[in-house]
Amino acid sequence: MMASEGYSYPLRTDWSTDEIIDAVKFFEAVEKAYESGIRRGELMNAYRRFKDIEPSKSGEKKLFAEFEEASGYAAYPVIKKLKDLPDEAIIKGAGR
Repeated sequence: MMASEGYSYPLRTDWSTDEIIDAVKFFEAVEKAYESGIRRGELMNAYRRFKDIEPSKSGEKKLFAEFEEASGYAAYPVIKKLKDLPDEAIIKGAGR
């Protein structure tokens, strides 16, 4: 699957079709945080599902690094903001 920017999302061949779709939704949510902002609750839901798909911290770090290398968007700083904000807050990335 390709992002609208022309880069590939980091996906795994052992994921099911539903897992791939939900992982892409998570990466799109990170993109949205950088491009226009996203509600904390929406990002949290996407992240929770992503963690169901990739529960290991090392796997998450690897996927985040692959995503950042391909897109220029760092997922970790956006996810880090989840902990400190209420559900209705808008999360914005730090720029590209």
